[in-house]
Amino acid sequence: MHVTPLRQDMIPDVIKLMEQGAPYIRPRTASDYWLYARLFASSCPVALIDGEVAGAIMAFRSQEDPEEVYVQDVMTSPRHRRLGVAKTLLENVRQTAISWGCSRVYLTSEPENTGAQATWLSLGFQNVPGEMEVNGVSVCKDFKGPGKHRAVYQLLLP
Repeated sequence: MHVTPLRQDMIPDVIKLMEQGAPYIRPRTASDYWLYARLFASSCPVALIDGEVAGAIMAFRSQEDPEEVYVQDVMTSPRHRRLGVAKTLLENVRQTAISWGCSRVYLTSEPENTGAQATWLSLGFQNVPGEMEVNGVSVCKDFKGPGKHRAVYQLLLP
């Protein structure tokens, strides 16, 4: 596996990858990924296996709190799951966040996305206490806008 920052020539393959994440991930536009590759590539790693895009993360340093990195999307190709792709990519984001002096990496997940939740917990993320519990998971009410409740997971950094 080779991990590289998002490049503009990878955009069509990253969009195809993200399309496979429905209903939990919706691909952004080619223009969005172009900006990510141009402005945020260091925190948007892509995993390649035999030259094929096997996984990608879109993550950004918070504008609200520069000591935090928010992971917007994590996607591993179904044919490359259980090979450590997400773990490797998240470790890349974690190391980038540490190099920036950040104290936390966090992400959100829909309360019913139990597969993702198991992944976050297995990788050392903790479910942040929220205002309610759904399916045994603590959830922050209206985290992404009215009616958009999300489970928040964080990884505290040294």
